[in-house]
Amino acid sequence: MGKPTGFLEYNRVSAQMEEPKERIKHFREFKKYLPIEEQQKQGARCMECGVPFCQSGDVLGGMVSGCPLHNLVPETNDLVYTGNWEQAYLRLSKTHSFPEFTARVCPALCEAACTCNLNGEPVGTKENEHAIIETAFERGWVKPQVPKVRTGKKVAVIGSGPSGLAAAQQLNRRGHQVTVFERSDRIGGLLRYGIPNMKLDKAVIDRRVRLMEEEGVVFKTGADVGKDIKAAELQKEFDRIVLCCGASNPRDIKVPGRDAHHIYFAVDFLASVTRSLLDSGLKDHKFVSAKGKHVLVIGGGDTGNDCVGTALRLGAKSVTQLEMMPKAPDTRADSNPWPQWPRVCKTDYGQEEAIAVFGHDPRIYQTTVTEFIKDEKGDVQKAKTVKLESKRDEKTGRMNMVPVKGSEEVIEAQLVLIAAGFLGSQKYVTDAFKVSVDERTNVATKPEGYETGIPGIFAAGDMHRGQSLVVWAIREGRKAAEEVDASLMGYSNL
Repeated sequence: MGKPTGFLEYNRVSAQMEEPKERIKHFREFKKYLPIEEQQKQGARCMECGVPFCQSGDVLGGMVSGCPLHNLVPETNDLVYTGNWEQAYLRLSKTHSFPEFTARVCPALCEAACTCNLNGEPVGTKENEHAIIETAFERGWVKPQVPKVRTGKKVAVIGSGPSGLAAAQQLNRRGHQVTVFERSDRIGGLLRYGIPNMKLDKAVIDRRVRLMEEEGVVFKTGADVGKDIKAAELQKEFDRIVLCCGASNPRDIKVPGRDAHHIYFAVDFLASVTRSLLDSGLKDHKFVSAKGKHVLVIGGGDTGNDCVGTALRLGAKSVTQLEMMPKAPDTRADSNPWPQWPRVCKTDYGQEEAIAVFGHDPRIYQTTVTEFIKDEKGDVQKAKTVKLESKRDEKTGRMNMVPVKGSEEVIEAQLVLIAAGFLGSQKYVTDAFKVSVDERTNVATKPEGYETGIPGIFAAGDMHRGQSLVVWAIREGRKAAEEVDASLMGYSNL
């Protein structure tokens, strides 16, 4: 349980971050983690509660509270405190495929549900997990787990994001022969091209992929299933197929002037920068440039924040971020008690950097674009915006955000990045496999399961669940693998 009085004796201490004005000069990870001795003190703060919501992953108040993977949080925190790092790694590995990913990009659902939040700050479980997995790699405990016996069964995984990698890892370790098909030029999906390098260094992905290759997983890049590769061919060759193609349809903004040049979906912008960074250190200039431009980011989520941070690193003249919804409160409302997920305002790294550079928060709340203004060349130059307010629809009874008359403004915008979320799976993939989709265009599966209406074809991750977190994608991949395994073998020990 850690130290019985640890939460009273030790304050929460987190990794130090490089100063904003310094870290925007590069695309490297910018956190300086605690020395291992200090990290052990953070493990001591865990109380091993009678009801550890940190590992529950239950829906409370409409949102998940605690870890969806059901990581054994109090146990691993105790092992950190006592310095049993190898045992901590083994314990964490029972439930988690890739702690090195979530330790960098997860919003820490476990910490939000920590009992210490009732009177102080939560246990630093996310950084404890970072210390566990990085110590394990440094000391050589993370080794290829090559199955001793092969089952003779072949499984194709379509997509190499977190859900695809998790499914592939589990199924391969069970003894099935797994081939992962990725349409892009590199493995990683969302991890590779949807998350900037300063949040998740791509060497971390490469390290894990090499391990999986040593374990026997086959990776094929530049393999666009549904276009270059026919679904029917895979169905003949493989015993089972797992679709893990993500929620790949970016939500667009349909307003006058949308056809102007230099308006991009956020994912295309971020991918272009990361690809150029990996290929040439940005020297090839094959990326969407923000240098010297007034940048407008539409969308207030994590992807929007990543666009802010990336634009700053590319030398943007200014950055403005629009959010349709009202600003969340700075502290919990009485209607949002612990252990529910805290619906409070979060200022992330990109916004912190914009504040440091420009002297103010880049976010403008309850605002949307009504028109893009372009010049004679067709290049976007400005955007017309309008304020929004919440009003009840008399017919449906629902609250909607509607324009406020007389609140129109015009702002500079020479580069526009649309980060308004994703709508679901891509039609050419679902059509290729003849699987059904629901009203949100997510792949439909059997109730509480992962198999589609087509026998032998399963779906997991954002393609199945809808746009969500990396930790949820990993859980989806692991659970789908369990179901696939049971369908092949009659039972599963995954």
